[in-house]
Amino acid sequence: MAKRDLSGEPNPAGDQRANYDYREGPVERPGLVDDLESLVDGEVRFDTYTRELYATDASAYEVTPIGVVFPTSTADVSAVVEYCADRGIPVLPRGGGTSLAGQTVNEAVVLDFTREMGDVLDVRPEDREVRVEPGAVLAEVNERLAPYDLKFAPDPSTANRSAIGGAIGNNTTGAHSLKYGKTDAYVEELEVVLADGTVTTLGEVSLDELRAGADPDGTLEERLYAEALRIIDEESDTVEGAYPSLKRNVSGYSLDALVKESEEGAVNLARLMVGSEGTLCIVTEATLSLEPVPNTTAIGLLTYDSLVEAMEDVEPILEHDPAAVEVLDGVLVDLARDLEEFKDVVSILPERTDSFLLVEFYAEDDEAAERKVRDLLDDRVDDIAFDGLTAFSDEEQEKFWKMRKASTPILLSRTTDEKHIAFIEDIAVPPEHLPEYISDFQGVFDEHDTFGSFYAHAGPGCIHVRPLINTKNAEGIERMESIADAATDLAVKYGGSVSGEHGDGRARTQWNKKLYGEDVWNLFRDLKTAVDPDWLLNPGNVCGDHDMTENLRFDTDYEFDAGFEPQLNWENDNGFQGMAELCHGCGGCRGGQSTSGGVMCPTYRASEEEIQSTRGRANLLRSAMSGDLDVATPAGTDSGSAAPAAGDDEQFDVEFMHEVMDLCIGCKGCSVDCPSEVDMAKLKVEVEREYKERHGASLRDHAFANIDALSKVGSALAPVANWGQNLPGARTLLEKTVGIARERSLPEFESETFRDWFQERGGARVSEAEAERRAVLFPDTYTNYNKPETGKAAVRVLEAAGVHVTVPDVTGSGRPPHSKGFVEKARDIASQNVDTLSEYVAEGRDVVVVEPSDAVMFQSDYLDLLGGTQGGPESTSRQRQRVAGDDVEALARNTYGVCEYLDTFRLGESVTWNAPAESLTYHGHCHQKSVKKDHHAVGVLRRAGYEVEPLDSGCCGMAGTFGYEAEHYSMSQAIGRILFDQIDDSDGDVVTAPGASCRTQLGDEYDAEVPHPVEKLASALG
Repeated sequence: MAKRDLSGEPNPAGDQRANYDYREGPVERPGLVDDLESLVDGEVRFDTYTRELYATDASAYEVTPIGVVFPTSTADVSAVVEYCADRGIPVLPRGGGTSLAGQTVNEAVVLDFTREMGDVLDVRPEDREVRVEPGAVLAEVNERLAPYDLKFAPDPSTANRSAIGGAIGNNTTGAHSLKYGKTDAYVEELEVVLADGTVTTLGEVSLDELRAGADPDGTLEERLYAEALRIIDEESDTVEGAYPSLKRNVSGYSLDALVKESEEGAVNLARLMVGSEGTLCIVTEATLSLEPVPNTTAIGLLTYDSLVEAMEDVEPILEHDPAAVEVLDGVLVDLARDLEEFKDVVSILPERTDSFLLVEFYAEDDEAAERKVRDLLDDRVDDIAFDGLTAFSDEEQEKFWKMRKASTPILLSRTTDEKHIAFIEDIAVPPEHLPEYISDFQGVFDEHDTFGSFYAHAGPGCIHVRPLINTKNAEGIERMESIADAATDLAVKYGGSVSGEHGDGRARTQWNKKLYGEDVWNLFRDLKTAVDPDWLLNPGNVCGDHDMTENLRFDTDYEFDAGFEPQLNWENDNGFQGMAELCHGCGGCRGGQSTSGGVMCPTYRASEEEIQSTRGRANLLRSAMSGDLDVATPAGTDSGSAAPAAGDDEQFDVEFMHEVMDLCIGCKGCSVDCPSEVDMAKLKVEVEREYKERHGASLRDHAFANIDALSKVGSALAPVANWGQNLPGARTLLEKTVGIARERSLPEFESETFRDWFQERGGARVSEAEAERRAVLFPDTYTNYNKPETGKAAVRVLEAAGVHVTVPDVTGSGRPPHSKGFVEKARDIASQNVDTLSEYVAEGRDVVVVEPSDAVMFQSDYLDLLGGTQGGPESTSRQRQRVAGDDVEALARNTYGVCEYLDTFRLGESVTWNAPAESLTYHGHCHQKSVKKDHHAVGVLRRAGYEVEPLDSGCCGMAGTFGYEAEHYSMSQAIGRILFDQIDDSDGDVVTAPGASCRTQLGDEYDAEVPHPVEKLASALG
């Protein structure tokens, strides 16, 4: 899809970035920006931030580009390429930046196709074809094809953010390559821009047409024809003798496919471009063939005592014609057992399981699918496999796939200097050689005193391996190259390839000569020279001069200095630094709501700006703290000048906070949705605290941080306080003086607080003696002063469920100051609450909270504020020690959101519910989703008799006070529209949401009161 339509609204980031100069670029190319802007309709960005954002991808490499252009059409692409060709400037096409070998970073003008050239242009279901632009995301293309029961078959794990252009550039495949092969099998025709800017269409041509169009001294297209013909006529034997017989091989150019096709009297030159990583042409349109979606699937899971035994069983399993055969080794199985997220899934494995093979089948119907699985288990169990499990329902199959997919988050969550780096992770060998290959590879690890896990695509022989390497020291870099050299030898020894999936790029280009030999290596270079005489298209890749040890993101020159002492408790290895360096660039935060669900990353989903993604912020934060990003360069100066020394105040100047960190809304989605669990919300708290320490805070920030005290005053002055804020012109005045958006409705105050009401009624109505459980109902600020009715509903429901309720003499969890970076104030409030509430917990009472963000504050954030002594002044450390340990952890363990409480202890099962005849659409709170507690409300509401449709929704866009802030209003609304569309498409009669800010956002949009789920439960009481 193209850039999100904001229905006439300004760019959601634009209102606070309108004066930022995206034109600033390297002075060594004066006039370049002006010239390009005059040539194209798309945006041209050569500023420091954009160049740094595009310096990395999902690989271990970092290269700062010359600048970035966002083309809107083939004409734009042609104009850029022609201009650059005339001046000797390299050009690099880029999709989602998910490449693992470093092929999407280069010192070049980058063309980002995902922003403006991502449309599905034509669907022809009768021909099983689709025509798309290169920036179209794979998963979104398949979503468009779903009504026709068709799909683009290659299915990489990154399909929800990978672009079609990238799939073509890398010759992408996926878990089901046994059935579908690689992308080249589905490319019918390509519209391309050649190295001189010429636009042409490549597709199938007969050998006669190839001969007629060939001219080694002619146009670039004629030279392409001539070189392809020369390879066919003169080098067929050389090619056939050099290429491995393998389903998975994407190393080098696809000369083997060219030669093989020619035997039938015709070749498809578009397919020769597939896998060329943007080094031969730039794709601007693609016509792809499609496959039918399988009717049904089923899984058999075979367990083994060792990885080698599992590998020995792969070849016999292939005789059963599976669609996928995936492996997970003992290293990952053991790690998964220790992780809370995967513990319940791994527990279904037999206890002695070291490794397993997940075998999936396609079939015409459920009966046939089940029969295939049964036949597999009958044949293989008790031969080498010692046990077998089956999964026939969608839910059971998802559990099995979850175990297999556990490998990525486990490996990528390491925050030490040593990382599981992708540089030999997709070597492929014929399946019959897997046992020997794996044994030899384990020997390579032993020789280099490291280890790695083995997982992924056993069926086609492409086993992912990521050794643990520290590239911050010379020994680690030497070890990295030595392992790659030895691994290449193994690939050659067993008739395999150095890349079975992820391409050559910077990691593997240097090994293609060893893989194919000097003759084929020179054929690659001849082909490259024929169509790109000056080597300007993504130079260095496939057959160039890349050295895998150069341009590493972390190398011997890398230094990290935050310039301040972190104040929160960081339990991960390397603390704040480890978290700041954790993002590996997979781009999961760029996944669209429609294709991936989840929370992360709402600002990117709304703006489709890389700088508003978790990846973008993490990269820029790390770059600032390592001195690579000059955040204080004045407009018009040399953006390549030396960065300020690490730790300088300039690293936290107004521009950096304004451009990079400000629009992070603290939803915490990345802490759970990111495969590496990058916690950008927590990082922002640290950075914002330091920024305010150095530069001060605004009146509005102070007001929001002290909202509990202000609400107390507002309640005392109600209803006069409510009249005042609704006077004509009052909201305009607030916007001009304080910066609160005039469009927002402001919460009104109640003169009788929730706590006052509870005391007036005489406290609990269920005695402690007859109570099922005893609970302390925390009177959060919004419930206490603005919406006591929600608290009253919670009391009614809890008491109906047999709970003795107490309301303590406290308000405010510290969430507002915490979210604004006032860490010390939040810590003081947390300390006071722990002192008070821990006494109740010690008596065996549970702490129950109506507002989700406050519940998560107790459950999670207090551990950061009070759970350790790392990173703070001595007085703070002493205070932390006083409240640390048992009290904080006990409060965290015994705190529940109100619906979580009812659901966890199955309270209310004896209640006679009488729910109204209405269905509910449920939107969960992002903070609850970050701790995986948002589902409880759905279960309780359903038991009360409601039909409930839970949305797989992200943040509502209010994010506490964010949506009230004038400069953030358009972003808040843009995020909100994604949720509004989901609600409009749902079948519920009533929308319900637990978060106060969510209910405000939805109330403003639909001009209606949006109830808390506990209010709907109260309505259902008999």
